[in-house]
Amino acid sequence: MSWSLRSLPEGGALVEITSRVIQGRYLLRPDARGRVNELVLGVIGRAQELTAMPIVAISVLSTHFHILAVPEDAQQMAKFMKHVAGNISDEIGRLHDWPGSLFVRRYTSIEVSPEEEDQVNRLRYILAAGVKEGLVERAIDWPGVHSARALTCDQPLRGWWFDRSQEYAARRRREDFGRFDYATEYTIKLTPLPCWAHMRAKEHQRRVKDLIREIERESAAERQASGATVLGAESVMAMDPHYRPAKLARSPAPKFHARRKRVRQAMWEAYAWIVMEYRKAAERLLAGDQEVRFPEGTFPPGLPFVPYPPRAQPP
Repeated sequence: MSWSLRSLPEGGALVEITSRVIQGRYLLRPDARGRVNELVLGVIGRAQELTAMPIVAISVLSTHFHILAVPEDAQQMAKFMKHVAGNISDEIGRLHDWPGSLFVRRYTSIEVSPEEEDQVNRLRYILAAGVKEGLVERAIDWPGVHSARALTCDQPLRGWWFDRSQEYAARRRREDFGRFDYATEYTIKLTPLPCWAHMRAKEHQRRVKDLIREIERESAAERQASGATVLGAESVMAMDPHYRPAKLARSPAPKFHARRKRVRQAMWEAYAWIVMEYRKAAERLLAGDQEVRFPEGTFPPGLPFVPYPPRAQPP
């Protein structure tokens, strides 16, 4: 398959990032001991520290995860996700005896428009994880990684990064060491939506609580109308992580999240211009022009990322 061009507008944007587990297996299924949670949060926390990635919200279900973030450019996003995907594959693969990559393909990133309605809708979507699928009744009941408690109850998302290189060296020295002797705890820092950045912390918390109440109320009404029941956290944690569904639901991901036609059209036009310029530059490079310049904010084939020029500092 061909990948869409990785590019973000100058100054960055709100982006919904998604990675799906290979074959739809339940390898990210939370466990009663909390091992999956601590590993996933440790990896994401370390990736955030290494790349300074602003994260708005996270939800991790058994077969996929969503991260709502505000990368400054495509390079920051790529570095962040390289660390996240690679190390989650290693850690969860070690935990569940799964060889190779945990994920079916490269992550999907969908730019969200600057409009408040669109940004709030994407936050709402991530907060609904676990509830909208009928797995738990309340967002805070989801036993896996979820932002609900961190955003409403001031309970930070914390995990552990295990330095496997140091552990390996210690074993080579025949050293006895404890599980956390070569581990570092990381706390993920959450940042508000760009459209809510001006709000005080209490107002931001109130808005998120309202969203969660609305999600839970609508989901309860849908269950009542259909006669469905909630699976429950214990049943979720009892699932076989190697279970493979017979059929996977597939739907094409949009390039942008924008409800208003004029906003979506403007985003498409900006992206189409970059793609056109990128293709022109690629053709010139293929023809042997070593001085060709690719559009700023893109990854030329086999060449370093082309950054945007530094912004002038106010006097």
